[in-house]
Amino acid sequence: MGQATWDEPEPLALDTAPVPLYGTGSLADLLPTLAAGLGVPGFEARLTELPVADRVCVFLVDGLGWEQLKAHPGEAPFLTSLLHTSRGGTGLPLTAGYPATTATSLASVGTGLPPGAHGLPGYTVRNPSTGELMNQLRWQPWSPPEAWQPYPTVFQRAAAAGVRTAQVTAPAFQNTPLTKIALSGGTFLGRPTGEERMDTAAAQLAADDRALVYTYYSELDGAGHRFGVDSEPWRAQLRYVDSLVRRLAEQLPPRSALYVTADHGMVDIPFDEQHRIDFDEDWELGAGVALLGGEGRARHVYAVPGAAGDVLTVWREVLGEQFWVAGREEAVAAGWFGPEVDERVLPRLGEVIAAARDDVLVTASRREPKESAMVGNHGSMTPAEQLVPLVEVRT
Repeated sequence: MGQATWDEPEPLALDTAPVPLYGTGSLADLLPTLAAGLGVPGFEARLTELPVADRVCVFLVDGLGWEQLKAHPGEAPFLTSLLHTSRGGTGLPLTAGYPATTATSLASVGTGLPPGAHGLPGYTVRNPSTGELMNQLRWQPWSPPEAWQPYPTVFQRAAAAGVRTAQVTAPAFQNTPLTKIALSGGTFLGRPTGEERMDTAAAQLAADDRALVYTYYSELDGAGHRFGVDSEPWRAQLRYVDSLVRRLAEQLPPRSALYVTADHGMVDIPFDEQHRIDFDEDWELGAGVALLGGEGRARHVYAVPGAAGDVLTVWREVLGEQFWVAGREEAVAAGWFGPEVDERVLPRLGEVIAAARDDVLVTASRREPKESAMVGNHGSMTPAEQLVPLVEVRT
């Protein structure tokens, strides 16, 4: 690459992208480590800093990023007092995985596999069987779940090994395809309120000598999307989350470990043309593009046949100072989706993949009106999106 001039800015070098710590410090490494400590065959401790416990609860708070938590000690005094316990007392966060988005991260948590293996590599991705975009959070259009994600979950393997295994979350999630392929195994216990989930999770831990319990809360993420991180509704939700964590911690039975983590962080993006680039109004970005997938900060771009090279060139020219823009093979080789990508997953990835570094989005005002109206956003590899806590309470 030649030297940049005033009218030829250099695109971001792909080797400057902070790739998630797959295998040593990512969300996908958490449950395999806990399962190994519970004696489940076939697992090994990847997070070697975590001590073993007989009863383990994972409380995943949707959208509770490490940087956002550290920035709000007043709203989360109990969680703040636990920051030093993160990752076995190292005081370090985990990385979510790429993209840092709910469907991808929940699949990574539940299967113990990175996105390139479990096959949920984005908010929306192309279904190679139909050629349509598939929303992997809402599972629309519907696709057979077991074919899309064929690996057993950690919960299923733990239950088969005799560990009491339970998921305690909102009743509406019981029969969703995402729950089926990512979080199933053992007993599903639907509880409508946060307090009921905390109480039920504690009871499940106490009910057996070996237990693996998962519980979940989503409303912090919703407040961030609608109103922004640091808005009063978001702060109110964080205060409530802090009270839930304390409530669960105070009920832990002996020989237990509670881990509080998240699926991603979040950044607020201003509503102006400098920070929000509308794909539906930009003829350059749209040239040669058959489908636009992913989300504003983590785009999968599917080219019409024969146009992938031209699309990559244009996206780098237009966005390359603000996004890491990679061809599919480049992103795979760089390890964005994990050390390996299964053959069935490769065609789900865009021929061009764009991950935001700056506070910027590629929106699609006509195709994605609801997503384009969000204040808080996530998906990329920046610390604000990637880093998530793994704070711990032990008895």
